[in-house]
Amino acid sequence: MAPTPTGCLVLADGIVFYGTGFGATGQTVAELCFNTAMTGYQEIMTDPSYAGQVVTFTFPHIGNVGVNTEDDESVQPVAAGMVVKWHPTTPSNWRSAEPLTNWLARHGRIAVGGVDTRCLTRIIRQQGAPNVALAHAADGKFDLEQMVAAARGFAGLEGVDLACDVTCTQPYRWDQMRWAWPDGYVRRTDPIHRVVAMDYGAKRNILRCLASAGCDVTVLPATATAKEVLAHQPDGIFLSNGPGDPAATGAYAVPMIRHILDQTDLPVFGICLGHQMLARALGARTVKMNHGHHGANHPVKDLETGKVEITSMNHGFAVDGQTLPDGVVETHVSLFDGSNCGIRISDRPVYSVQYHPEASPGPQDSYYLFQRFAAAMAACKAR
Repeated sequence: MAPTPTGCLVLADGIVFYGTGFGATGQTVAELCFNTAMTGYQEIMTDPSYAGQVVTFTFPHIGNVGVNTEDDESVQPVAAGMVVKWHPTTPSNWRSAEPLTNWLARHGRIAVGGVDTRCLTRIIRQQGAPNVALAHAADGKFDLEQMVAAARGFAGLEGVDLACDVTCTQPYRWDQMRWAWPDGYVRRTDPIHRVVAMDYGAKRNILRCLASAGCDVTVLPATATAKEVLAHQPDGIFLSNGPGDPAATGAYAVPMIRHILDQTDLPVFGICLGHQMLARALGARTVKMNHGHHGANHPVKDLETGKVEITSMNHGFAVDGQTLPDGVVETHVSLFDGSNCGIRISDRPVYSVQYHPEASPGPQDSYYLFQRFAAAMAACKAR
């Protein structure tokens, strides 16, 4: 006799997937996406860009190395939940400090294993990212009508500003650099450039890359004004990754960025949501994608060098490259679907990319972007 399912995923159209629940018990509603990365589930679950989303992992071996205290990209998991093919096994890794199941339960995150993730991924690709209800009940009792209603009642991510939910509440300094053998994370003691990083949902490893590139980083809340930014006398401005609809976040972020562009000649570097914020500040539009880009195996072509980078991505909105104004150059495109992945102002050190260059899914293909930012600040100060 088959065991009673203790996990349930219900799509807004009424499709139901049963499985084995783990992590926290209860129910949550969110948008459903899929991620194709083979490693990094802890980093994915703690990436603030996943706020408001349940993540389906296409790779089946999730949880097999446990979790540790070093790989979090934020203070706690931000993704609403996870769906996997196989129930996590007992972790086997020298860095493991806790099983994934315990970690999720401790942080109130629901997960379901034993789901046909290939079928689920096909649904997402063909029909777009659906709104879902995800539940874990030890007794296996689920109110399917209520779950369908909850999924249909979820407002979705269009028009929603989530950066304000994940941003820091107070400014803080960051000096930790990238992990390196044998010392692990070390502190930057001799910074060269002062950088203000706008926190729309910044990942820790992005801040580490800035520190490793020689930056003294001050992180400010997403709602900081241009006056507050410039009060720190920065040599450059960084616009971080983050969740939600860029049009909604742009209500307060775009005026600040426009003021920086109009009143200063400071270098500006944006990533992910920061890329979208910069594009909107320059006059371009952003659009909701069918199922977005989520994974560590996305090929992106640099149109100016011809180089192809293997990148990490996590976004459900994109810059409409057809709306870029004169003087703004499209620098990178996705080789999966041709969508915009990078821009720059033609005559100023202002640029951004859609992907996450700090994640190093290839042989650190994209770290040069942080070095380029440092070089731009050095050149600006020399002038």
